[in-house]
Amino acid sequence: MSQFDYYDVLGVAKDASDGDIKKAYRRMAVKYHPDKNPGDKAAEEKFKKVAEAYEVLKDADKRAAYDRYGHDAFQQGGMRSSGGGRSSGDFHDPFDVFRDVFGGEGFGDFFGFGGGGASHSGKQAGKDLRYNLNITLDEAFKGVEKTIEYSRYVTCSKCGGSGASPGSKKVTCKTCGGTGIFSMRQGFFSMQQTCPDCHGVGTKIDVPCANCKGSGRVREQCTTKIKIPAGVFEGANLRMSGAGGAGTNGGPGGDLYVTIYVEEDGRFVRQGDDLHCTQKVSFATAALGGEIQIETMDGHANLKIPPGTQPGTSFRIRGHGMPILNQRDARGNQYVKITVDVPTKLSKEEKEKLQEFENLHRSGGGGFFQKLKRRFE
Repeated sequence: MSQFDYYDVLGVAKDASDGDIKKAYRRMAVKYHPDKNPGDKAAEEKFKKVAEAYEVLKDADKRAAYDRYGHDAFQQGGMRSSGGGRSSGDFHDPFDVFRDVFGGEGFGDFFGFGGGGASHSGKQAGKDLRYNLNITLDEAFKGVEKTIEYSRYVTCSKCGGSGASPGSKKVTCKTCGGTGIFSMRQGFFSMQQTCPDCHGVGTKIDVPCANCKGSGRVREQCTTKIKIPAGVFEGANLRMSGAGGAGTNGGPGGDLYVTIYVEEDGRFVRQGDDLHCTQKVSFATAALGGEIQIETMDGHANLKIPPGTQPGTSFRIRGHGMPILNQRDARGNQYVKITVDVPTKLSKEEKEKLQEFENLHRSGGGGFFQKLKRRFE
């Protein structure tokens, strides 16, 4: 047996926990697996060493013996694993260890060359589908029911999903001999994967259905209604169970996920459950104060403007934001940012009156319009 340090080959310290050792093995096994390094002899040897090291260090008794005696613990007549198992010196197939750790996946199944999730019974779940749906802010506020149209695979109506023509029969798959598993061994390596001909069923159809070509499914356009709840937010995924692609050989249907996109609104900007807007007021209202009417999502609300309100001041109107999901009658707030409407054309009389006001204000310690101008710069 080759003399190399088991801890070094896994890249762990001698006091590493069992969990750390297993994580290190998984990482190294995937990195050096022959299927990811075809024809690379160095990677193949590294894979063998990684598996050998893990087989010893995963076992508490073997690890203790290795820590005390090193490789001498596993020489002829040395320590045996509990229950009469083979010693590290009798190590043969690293894929035994690989399958133990990775849940029994073989070459192809672990690296994506297997049967795509089919079980030995041939049942396979249908694919989940996604649909992007644009709605307006008003629809997100009130909630709405939408009818959507999309394409999916459905169970063939001619054969009921069996894939067989009327009167035809199933025959044993010659490729896998009815096991549903295709096995190969090439020297040191062995692999198992779902049979590519029968897709794990173990049988094949004698005369396939002409409508679905033996697949048991056909593609068609479907329409369905979906209820959008009030207060739904951008990016929300609404799941419609069973509305995805049909399964095969009696497998369950997939789901339909509808992703919500809320269109921009010229009146409001949404931030969470709150709404933000801007409102122009006249110079006189900003200076003297008053009450103005503000547009809201469900009508209008009155807002009091205190005397001397400055441009950029924000006011909160409680309970006039978006409905809060899963909270009955709860709503966010609406925030109103004030801008001052400065007239661009003035009559001679208006100019004289404003100049008079400016002079009075300046005599009191400062020019109002100069201050106002600086606020807009």
